[in-house]
Amino acid sequence: MSTIKLFCFPYAGGSATIYSKWASFLSMNKGIELIPVELSGRGKRIEEPLYKNLQDAVEDLLMKIEPEITDTPYAFFGHSLGGLLAYELALKIKHLGVRQPLHIFFSGRAAPDVKSETKKKYHLMDEEEFKNEVIALGGTSKEFFNHPELLALFMPMLRNDFKLAETDFHERETDPFDYDITILSGKDDHKVSAVQIDAWKGHTNTHCDIHYFEGGHFFLHDQVAGITKLILDTMKRTSLKDINLYSRQ
Repeated sequence: MSTIKLFCFPYAGGSATIYSKWASFLSMNKGIELIPVELSGRGKRIEEPLYKNLQDAVEDLLMKIEPEITDTPYAFFGHSLGGLLAYELALKIKHLGVRQPLHIFFSGRAAPDVKSETKKKYHLMDEEEFKNEVIALGGTSKEFFNHPELLALFMPMLRNDFKLAETDFHERETDPFDYDITILSGKDDHKVSAVQIDAWKGHTNTHCDIHYFEGGHFFLHDQVAGITKLILDTMKRTSLKDINLYSRQ
């Protein structure tokens, strides 16, 4: 299998480091070059401003990855907000006529054309309610909120990320991709319903695989071996013919 670049996008409040455990499972000698993508305002980009809106984020990410996708096959993986970013970035690439990904893995994310079953808008909540809802999701420990100096940096970024994640597209016309997609979800993820997961089938003109893993919304932290195996197996099924087809784009 030719080496495929795998660009991985983090969830709300996350940085590129959430994919650090994947390095021992995915490597170039296994045909995958793991590229965790850092969003503005965190990690190595902590001094850069937060995104104004989803379009701003997509423009920034395209600028970051475009030099790396011109002459090699690649794929996207995104969890939660990262799944939305991968989706919007892939649409942008499609309409620009830029070389398209071979495959996209959407994880912990509802299909964008299905209206949310909850009326909650996390980014509009007051501080206490927002904190409690974030704890309930399971991605942040209660102990973290005992450190005011960390909260002063983290909470504005997290709230802004939720604003991006809660962009509403359910009335927008679906624009299916011409390549396979894979959907991953936690069996106990109460944030994303089975109906919202199944709706991803309408976002490809080819094949959509759906896989459920043990765990809740942040199952990707506990299921690294299973997730990376799924990625490797999926990429191995991507034939050289397909890679050569995309290399001519």
